[in-house]
Amino acid sequence: MLRVAELLVTLQGEGSAAGCPVFLVRLSGCNLACSWCDTPGTRAPESGTLFTLTEILERWRASGLREVLLTGGEPLLQEGVYPLMEALLSEGARIYLETNGSISLSRVPREVVKIMDLKTPSSGMSRANLYTNLRYLDRKDQIKFVIADEEDYLWAREKVQELGLSYFTQVLLSPAWGRMPPPKLARLILQDRLPVRFQLQLHKLLDLP
Repeated sequence: MLRVAELLVTLQGEGSAAGCPVFLVRLSGCNLACSWCDTPGTRAPESGTLFTLTEILERWRASGLREVLLTGGEPLLQEGVYPLMEALLSEGARIYLETNGSISLSRVPREVVKIMDLKTPSSGMSRANLYTNLRYLDRKDQIKFVIADEEDYLWAREKVQELGLSYFTQVLLSPAWGRMPPPKLARLILQDRLPVRFQLQLHKLLDLP
């Protein structure tokens, strides 16, 4: 059983597949409390509705889509997410996993596209970053920094350079909604010629889930 906040068809809002139709599985429960969290209603582990693995797979098949976005909350908190990923892969799904970076990726199948946060200082959760997860990322995967102010940007720039992130994976910088003006972040990236991808939350701009 999995506790699910949402099951629906939408557009991928972030990352390298932004703009593509996906079947979204938003799981309930999160172990962090970021200051700019945009899905606070999913944080409680008892929120949402219980679904069986079979029910989720049937909904996905009915969508007619190959692409699946697993998000939360923090999807890796629920043990059932691992058999769900294996079942989806066995039927040819392409999975995108959004994770907050505080839980080991060691059990996530290699084929899954991992979109992992490194929490910036403004989140209040940077102490939760699990840097050993970097060993499980490759060029298809992505590291995301949510930038709320210039301190966040300088911190992210240091991490990109210190850890050589752009050499083995893709790096995304996203302005925190309502906190960092997007043009300002874009100018900072251009000023430093930082080897990252600037992104906006497309689903928010379009008022999609």
